[in-house]
Amino acid sequence: MGLAALFLIVACGSQPPAPPPGGGPALWRIEGKGIDGWLFGTIHVLPDNVQWRTAPIGDAVARADRLVLESAEIQDQARTLALFEKMGRSPGLPPLETRVPGKDKAALNEIANKGGTSSQALSGYESWAAAMLLSAAAQQALHVSQDNGVEPALIAAFKDAGKPIGGLETVERQFRAFDTLPEAAQQRLLADTVHEAKDMRTLYDRILKAWIRGDVATLAREDQLSEEPDPVVERAVLVERNRDWVKAVEALDGHPFIAVGAGHLAGKGNLIELLEARGYKVTRVQ
Repeated sequence: MGLAALFLIVACGSQPPAPPPGGGPALWRIEGKGIDGWLFGTIHVLPDNVQWRTAPIGDAVARADRLVLESAEIQDQARTLALFEKMGRSPGLPPLETRVPGKDKAALNEIANKGGTSSQALSGYESWAAAMLLSAAAQQALHVSQDNGVEPALIAAFKDAGKPIGGLETVERQFRAFDTLPEAAQQRLLADTVHEAKDMRTLYDRILKAWIRGDVATLAREDQLSEEPDPVVERAVLVERNRDWVKAVEALDGHPFIAVGAGHLAGKGNLIELLEARGYKVTRVQ
C-alpha cells in the first residue's frame, strides 16, 4: 500500500465530481463522555472546483465550538517542512535506485524527473521520506494542491468564526509513524508508491468519486484494488495512530468538529469502531 491509498490524496480529470443529491462526503455525529460533536473524513489534496461542502457539513461547522484536526501544526508549513527535513534525512544512505526492485528503477527515475527532481536528489532521504516526496512529484502533473484540500477550507471557516483549532497529535508523531518503520517496510512503501504513481490519475479518480459520494465501503477496500496492504505499515500508520487518537478524543468535551483523513474512518481498526468500543455513540448523518 503506497502513500496514495494511505492518505487518500486525490486528483481527478477535467470535470470534478459533485456530491449526489441528498448525499456527500461521509459525516458522523459523535456523542458521549461530554461530547456532542461531529466526525468528518477529509481528503488532503484536491483539484480546483470540487464542491464538497454540503448543507449538513455547513450546519455542523456552524454549530461546532472548535475544529480538531489530525494535527493543528499543519497551519505552520515552515515548521512542518523543517521537521520533515530533520527527521527524513540521514547521512550515508545508499542510492535511492538500490532501494527498489530492479524492475522499478526506470519508473522511479521517470516519476522523479517528471516531478522536477531526480533519484539522486532524493537519495539523501530515508526511504519513507523519499516515498512521500516521490508521491508529491507524481501529483504535479495532475494539477492538485494542498491549498484546495479540505483542511485549509475548514481552518479558514473556524478562524473567521473566531473558534479555536486543535489537533489529535503532533506533526512529529505523524512523521514518527513512518520514521520508525523497519527499513524493509519503508522500502516496500517506496516500491508501492512507484507502482501507484504509474497510474495515479485512475487510482485517484476512483478514490475521489467514492469520497464525494460518502462511499465508505469502497474507500475501505481501495488499497486492496491497487497494492496489497503491508501489515507493518498499516499497523503503524493507521491502526496505532487511531488508537492514540481515541485517547485524544476522550480528553475533549463540548461540540468539536473532528476532521481526519478518510482512510482512518474505514477498514480494519478504523477510528469509528475504536470509539464505539470505548462507549461513544457514532451515527452516520451524511
